[in-house]
Amino acid sequence: MSSYVHATYEIETSLPLQQAAEILAGEQSTGTFVRVERETDDLRARFAAQVASLEELPLTGSSPLPGSVGDPAQRRRARLVIRFPLDNFGPSIPNLLAAVAGNLFEIKELAAIRLVDLDLPAEFAVRYPGPKFGLAGTRDLMNAPTGVLLGTIIKPSIGLAPHELAEVVDELATAGIDFIKDDELQGNGPHSPLEARVNAVMPVLKKHADRTGKMPMYAFNITDDIDRLEANHDLVVAAGGTCIMTCINMIGLSGLEYISRRSQVPIHGHRAMFGSIGRSNQVGIAFRAWQKLARLSGADHLHTNGISNKFYESDEQVLTAISDVRTPLLGTTQTIPVLSSGQWAGLAHDTYAATGTSDLLVLSGGGIHGHPDGPAGGVASMREAWASAECGESIDEAYASSAALRRAAERFGKVRA
Repeated sequence: MSSYVHATYEIETSLPLQQAAEILAGEQSTGTFVRVERETDDLRARFAAQVASLEELPLTGSSPLPGSVGDPAQRRRARLVIRFPLDNFGPSIPNLLAAVAGNLFEIKELAAIRLVDLDLPAEFAVRYPGPKFGLAGTRDLMNAPTGVLLGTIIKPSIGLAPHELAEVVDELATAGIDFIKDDELQGNGPHSPLEARVNAVMPVLKKHADRTGKMPMYAFNITDDIDRLEANHDLVVAAGGTCIMTCINMIGLSGLEYISRRSQVPIHGHRAMFGSIGRSNQVGIAFRAWQKLARLSGADHLHTNGISNKFYESDEQVLTAISDVRTPLLGTTQTIPVLSSGQWAGLAHDTYAATGTSDLLVLSGGGIHGHPDGPAGGVASMREAWASAECGESIDEAYASSAALRRAAERFGKVRA
């Protein structure tokens, strides 16, 4: 029995909607601008992509893509599903993308074209088993079986010498943080190379593990050319590290899959540069579709942003992204949504109420490092706010009982009566 990929798009066009949909399907499978001799009916029946459904939508009001053709007064918008035979590309993510997200963005008949979802057959999970550790494996390594996982990003993002980094990590570990990560800007530069950071940080973490029986997880950024990823991973693991971080869009999904097959620790997947493909409502790939491929490629943790964030996404978009990452995918291990960007203790109750779960990794950068009482106060404010939310208290009760939270509110301009 044949298997298919169903790709969902939102398009705008001045052509009749069905005609535009068929142009898209033909361009991305057997067709070209004219019917050719060997494009037989039998060949088309087996390999041509088909328009499975089409639903007209209201126009967005956005400007058309450059180079699009047709009368603007005739523009219409639709959500459509194209069915692609798996035989066309096999369970291969790079070749899948060539079909569902290749030249179609350049079709001049389309005034907008956005891939918003992918429904993938089980064959993809056979080739791409997904995360090795995910939620359960990360909790085991952190020795944190329940409750929200609280973390931070090294700040300043870049510029700290390795010995200064070690001092910051010592403060955070002493304060009881669960997770620390390199900023995505801190790779393997000459000022603070990966090896020097590993050698500075791991003795500090091991010291705390010896004292408390619990070692914070540190995600070292190993992002680099693909042929250097394995050596960077091995450096971290040999020193006793328990996590690596990759900027997924910088190494590509194939790079992520490459290091996932070799990794002995969880992979913290950063989505830096995602806005270049996901921000526009006129062109690109929506997070819902992209995150499925990142998870299949091995991301144990995946950034979704958080509510009230400093970037472009609304709270509704963020909450949808969190839900998407938590939605089961072809039987693979559960990836952890990573909430970040402008997060602080005062958002705990709203976040918990909106998501209904503590199976989250919540990263607070400035919200911890910028606390009036330093990182210790920042960690305490986050811990106390989330504990309050998880036990069903109101945010007002949390403010009444937590001096660290009240101090955080003063610092971040959100004082409550």
